[in-house]
Amino acid sequence: MAITGAAGLLATWEAGLAETATGRALLLHRTARPDLDTAALPALPVGVRESDLFALRRALFGERMQVRLECRACGADMEFELDAGEVARSLGGPEDTVVRLTEGGWDITFRLPAAADLTTAARAADPRAALLARCLVSAVLDGTPRTADALPAPVQRRIAEAVEAADPGADVTLGIGCPECGAATRAELDIASYLWTELDAWARDLLLDVHLLATAYSWSEPEILALSPLRRRYYLELCADV
Repeated sequence: MAITGAAGLLATWEAGLAETATGRALLLHRTARPDLDTAALPALPVGVRESDLFALRRALFGERMQVRLECRACGADMEFELDAGEVARSLGGPEDTVVRLTEGGWDITFRLPAAADLTTAARAADPRAALLARCLVSAVLDGTPRTADALPAPVQRRIAEAVEAADPGADVTLGIGCPECGAATRAELDIASYLWTELDAWARDLLLDVHLLATAYSWSEPEILALSPLRRRYYLELCADV
C-alpha cells in the first residue's frame, strides 16, 4: 500500500469536511487503494473495502486501536484494544463476487453487495428489498426465471447467510463481556467512521503545528509539511523553550 504524505492526507481531510459519511468512506478507500481507478472502488464488495481501511489505519496510525463501548445492560463504559493489522488479515477478501445456491427448488445467483449498492438501497422505502433486487443476478424456480419480489422468506434468509459466509468482512461485529456486570454487548465497528475521526484529529493537530512553526520561523505550509514528524516535533520543542 502506497501511503501519501502529510500534504496528501490533509487534502483528503479537507475534501472530506464537506462530504457525507459515504463520501468520506470513498475518500479514505481511495487513499488506501491508489492502484485502483476511483470509479471501480464503489463496486468492490464491502468486505474488501473494510479490509483495505483496516490496513490503511494500521499504516497511518499503528496497530493498536482504542475502542470504547457502553454496556447495554448496566451502562458502564468499556474500553479495550484491537489490533488493526490482525483484523485486516483475518478479514481477507471474498474469493468470488457472486454466490450460487439452491433452496427449495430455487436456483439463485446473487452478487455480493458493494458500497454503491448499500448507498442506493438506503434511499429506498424498503432498503432490504431494494438491496435484494439490486444484487440478484438470477432466480430460477423449477426452470422458470423469477424476480426478486417472488423470493420466499426462507430463500431470502439463505441468501443472507450465504453472503455473510462469502464476505464476512462486510460486517465487523464486536462481542465484548462487561467487566462490571458480565453481560455481553455486541456492536458493529464502523472502520470508516473510526478512521475519519482519527484523521480529523490528526489534521487539526498538524495545522496547529503549522501555525506555530510558521509564526516562529516564517516558513510556508509546504516547507513545514516537508519536514519529517520527528523534525517538526523538535522544532516545536525549541519554540516552547524560547
